Amino acid sequence: MTGFVKIAIDDYYSDNNWTTIINKYWMLAERVSDPRVQGWFLFDTPLPTLAMVIAYLAFVLVAGPLWMTNKKPFSIQNILVAYNAGQVLLSLYMFYEHLASGWWGDYSLACQPVDYSDSDKARRMLHLCWVYYFSKLSEFADTIFFVLRKKKSQITWLHLYHHALTPFEAWLLVKFIAGGHGTFSNVVNNLVHVIMYSYYMTAALGPQYHKYLWWKKHLTTLQLVQFFMVLFHSISALLYDCGYPKLIASGLILHSTIFIVLFTNFYMHAYKKDKAKPIAVNNNNKGEGNSEDIKTSEHNGHVKVNGHICNGVNGHIGNGYSNGKLSNGLTKASLQESHDVSLYQTNGTSSVNGHILNSSTEKEKVQ
Repeated sequence: MTGFVKIAIDDYYSDNNWTTIINKYWMLAERVSDPRVQGWFLFDTPLPTLAMVIAYLAFVLVAGPLWMTNKKPFSIQNILVAYNAGQVLLSLYMFYEHLASGWWGDYSLACQPVDYSDSDKARRMLHLCWVYYFSKLSEFADTIFFVLRKKKSQITWLHLYHHALTPFEAWLLVKFIAGGHGTFSNVVNNLVHVIMYSYYMTAALGPQYHKYLWWKKHLTTLQLVQFFMVLFHSISALLYDCGYPKLIASGLILHSTIFIVLFTNFYMHAYKKDKAKPIAVNNNNKGEGNSEDIKTSEHNGHVKVNGHICNGVNGHIGNGYSNGKLSNGLTKASLQESHDVSLYQTNGTSSVNGHILNSSTEKEKVQ
């Protein structure tokens, strides 16, 4: 049992109140923190970072969706293009700075200690880690834009876990270990973000550019490769002793492993072959009159409604029934008046509010 663990256990069973214990450990942390960041904005205490993360989660999970309940999705195409372009440029800058500050030949891939000196390169890396921290705060906008556009399905557990955790990691990076072995993950992350935000920027330009986005699956693969690279690189810091904290290396191993599991799960669900493509039908009558549930699914490029295949005839639903009625007695007009139909599919032919969409461009217009 290490001395630190023994101290922690003794404190737990002591008569000291929690405020005293927290102050004690904070003073211990200050003793091992980087003296070069004393007095830096937001780095005297982690409480401002904690407050920002809590405010972020409160908005995207509670306040934002409630505020948007009776509002139409915001049209923010130009903002999205500008934001993603800005993230591409910022990631390019940080990628270059990481290389110039040490990873372009000076740092060892096997194990690299942190340089706490006042040399030009050490100071350059420290400033870069500070910029990296603020870049993670700026990425809160990813989720906020989902809320404003009412893209609830995009706000996944993986997405929230990533955006809520990384500001704390970046804060610890600046406060204690601004440089060395752990910044390898930043280098890889910056490169992946250049590619990822380029993809998002292209998608935001409009449906006419979506034909260039065939490589989405490969982007997820690249993200998985990123975490495997960080995993093996972090393991090397445990095998070789260069003075880099093994506790931090172990934390990076755990962090990478969690993301590998989460991204693998996402990959399997998002790109599983022959996966059914559900179509959600929501009743918005608010209790006025009778309505019926319509079960829909896709079969060979056509839409199946309540067990019947509906083919596109002149852009409308038709399946051989007289007067355009379906087997349950609903007409196309009543379907349009009674239900809002939202699609969650990417291929094949789909029906929206009684009309057939035959291209990805038309699909984007209704989302």
